[in-house]
Amino acid sequence: MEFAIQAAGLGKRYGDHQALAGVNLQVRTGSVLGLLGHNGAGKTTTVRLLATLLEPTSGHAMVAGYDVVKQPREVRSRIGLAGQYAAVDELLTGRENLALLGTLLRLGRRAARSRAEELLAAFDLEEAADRPAGTYSGGMRRRLDLAACLIASPTVLFLDEPTTGLDPASRMTLWQMVREQVRQGVTVLLTTQYLEEADFLADRITVFDKGQVRAEGTPEELKRSVGDERLEVSVATQDDLARALYALGPVAHATPRPSEDRHALSVTLTDRLGTISAVASTLRTSGVQVLDFALQKPSLDDVFFHLTQQSNSTHQQQAPQPEGVRA
Repeated sequence: MEFAIQAAGLGKRYGDHQALAGVNLQVRTGSVLGLLGHNGAGKTTTVRLLATLLEPTSGHAMVAGYDVVKQPREVRSRIGLAGQYAAVDELLTGRENLALLGTLLRLGRRAARSRAEELLAAFDLEEAADRPAGTYSGGMRRRLDLAACLIASPTVLFLDEPTTGLDPASRMTLWQMVREQVRQGVTVLLTTQYLEEADFLADRITVFDKGQVRAEGTPEELKRSVGDERLEVSVATQDDLARALYALGPVAHATPRPSEDRHALSVTLTDRLGTISAVASTLRTSGVQVLDFALQKPSLDDVFFHLTQQSNSTHQQQAPQPEGVRA
């Protein structure tokens, strides 16, 4: 199967509120799609529709080869879902949580216990397996929650902001565990507000805003769409800055831009190595005292802010103007 998730014209309306408006998605089998967007952009609604927790008011979607409206049972038997907060029974031990869930999913008691042991080992929870989940740290509960999603060996995994509230070390641990599932062939749809999380995990990214898709592509494609790489040069004094700006004018493909609040400038890199070499050589022969010399790439933060500001600008232009006011 080429695509594990497909959606066309997917929409959801609540009364007068259009939560999702004509979303199209395709997620290749064994890959990670990251959904980015601010609160209320439509990310969680998309997950709930694809996971059969809601029915769309327009469009259609296929998950693991089955229609989410016409064949919800088939879809549910092939997916795992981790919501924004760990959904584990805190009175049960980690082992009991997993074994019980496996039994409820009709794996059989012996198979459920075997699968629980396998997952406890995979998620580094063996030492805490017989402690109540209520005594676990936030990172451990999240790992147990992810293990629970995998008890029935799903082929598609939905992760809705899975690392919210985790410390950086726990977040990185969970990222590695998600990547291991992908290496085993699991398809992942991830919603997140951590842009570095999408950058690390996602093969492709879709940016949501106001219930619509604003952009999609690989992380690198999206970064390139908002600007070129830049060389950031910090110098010692204002005189050094003036000399650097004058000297670099002829060798830079675009006019160097001075910083507004410090002795620094940036040079756009169109010919990456050639420009870097020319800038370094020119600064050396010009006697400029350089304090720092760093390569800066556009980030997903730049992409996100660019797209949402662009959307807000368009929305404001389309909004009805008060009488007597012209756009």
